[in-house]
Amino acid sequence: MKRYISLALSVILLTTVCYGCKEEKKKDESVQVEETTVNQLDLASTTPFEKYPELITYTLGKEISTNNSNMPVGDTYEYNAYTRYLREKLNVQNFNEFEAMGDKYNTEVSMAIAMSTIPDIMVVNDFGDVALMYKMGLLADLTESYENCASDAIKEMYESYGSELLDSVTFDGKLVAIPETNIAEGPNLVWLRKDWMDDLQLTEPKTLEDVEYIVSKFIEADYSRVGIVTTAALCGESGYSSQYLTDIIFANFGAYPKQWIEKEDGSIVYGSIEPEAKEALKHLNMLYEKGILDRDFLFRTTANVIKLIEDGKCGSFFGPWWSPNNPLMYTVENDKTIEWKPYLISTNDEGVTVYPSTCPTNYKYVVVSKECEHPEIVWKIISTLFDYARYQDKTYTAEIEEYDKNAVDPTARPFVINVDYKDALKRSYNNISMALNGEKDIKEINALERSHVEQCKEYLDSNGDFTAEQWAAYESRIGACSLISSGNVKEIKSLFFTAPSAMERYWWKLKELESNAYLRIITGEVSLDYFDEFVQEWKAQGGSTILKEVEETINQNK
Repeated sequence: MKRYISLALSVILLTTVCYGCKEEKKKDESVQVEETTVNQLDLASTTPFEKYPELITYTLGKEISTNNSNMPVGDTYEYNAYTRYLREKLNVQNFNEFEAMGDKYNTEVSMAIAMSTIPDIMVVNDFGDVALMYKMGLLADLTESYENCASDAIKEMYESYGSELLDSVTFDGKLVAIPETNIAEGPNLVWLRKDWMDDLQLTEPKTLEDVEYIVSKFIEADYSRVGIVTTAALCGESGYSSQYLTDIIFANFGAYPKQWIEKEDGSIVYGSIEPEAKEALKHLNMLYEKGILDRDFLFRTTANVIKLIEDGKCGSFFGPWWSPNNPLMYTVENDKTIEWKPYLISTNDEGVTVYPSTCPTNYKYVVVSKECEHPEIVWKIISTLFDYARYQDKTYTAEIEEYDKNAVDPTARPFVINVDYKDALKRSYNNISMALNGEKDIKEINALERSHVEQCKEYLDSNGDFTAEQWAAYESRIGACSLISSGNVKEIKSLFFTAPSAMERYWWKLKELESNAYLRIITGEVSLDYFDEFVQEWKAQGGSTILKEVEETINQNK
């Protein structure tokens, strides 16, 4: 009996020991898993492309497109090719706190700032909002995460603009926002209805005078109901796009309104008040009287201009190389017999096309809340989309390539910004044209360029049975870009894009004064002599103070 009892006790003891070993093993494994997870999280939080071990979610203020985004049915701004790609590569997912477009989006941003409850990440379209949020203590310091989680290529992209781009969003030594990069796009082109030109046996334009003659013939033949379409803005603000505007006409007279430039004598001037602007206004008044300049331009909005183009009621406008993507693609989609062509026109007697440089940023900024648990995700997302996906991922994703082919609006991306090299347009054109000509292996170019090459090939091989997207890809990336790349173009450097303190006090009033003077002169409400009166009034109402401040600021930064 004692033997049996002893045996039983031994079994129990052994079982207990074994159980204890299993428990200890489980505990050890649990600790190891936890340590591994912590290590993976630490690695992911301090490198550009490492995937998070667990899903990281963030709230987003989402700006959506004013046009049809072209996203496939079923895709949303939270669930689409880009967000799926980011989830696969990084294990991150956005949840949109609000979605809105245009002014409504800006209103949502203003309300979030006013309530001090900004989402984890959002894009703002005003530098003043960045400064205000910093003063309110709402923004995360992105300095360290930039060093750790911005890829080398992303850093190179920002460095291609010099230091001023990131310096502009650095406060007290802290990087508090991510500015959109604004690639050097070259001068506006004049876009004309080539099918109308052929019908009327008109030759291709080389000068502004040629363009004006063509437009007059369009009107005489009743092909076009309006002249050159534009809006009351007339010229692009310093650093802003000048699509549909008349900057090229002003440049023809050596005038650069709304730009701060250096003259040959070294003086810093505001282009809107220079004598050359007066001469340009005289010419615009003549065009207005003849109807060559749209006589209803005072009442046009950008949406109105696009509608005129899409409805075939005008045959001329000034616009950048990407105009085939917006608005012309939608015109061609409705009628393939319509033929729009770009032309580079000279602005001086030497055959050179002179244009003002653009601001290094488009005044779009990504900001991160100080309450965001993982502020580094903003750099990881930017690095993944604008470096890894474009330049490194050889397999890429078929979904995103399809988006590229179908010209899905960039607002499908979580952040409505672009980050690229300053000379990205030139790089892209060279790569695409060389691939098309067989001078470069398509595998050597990035994924976005590959999609453009495929579209261009399909367009060239279509025998007229092409899609609007194929047409837009070819006319923008080859047709328009070849003119800029091979043309005799010269950039006049705009020197100042921010606002000195004097501007905060006087600028709104001076902008209104300038706009009224220009519009009244062009429409003939006042004589050309009023320009001199306007200049004196501009200086007296704070302009002289601003001129002095801007010049001092520019000289300090030289």
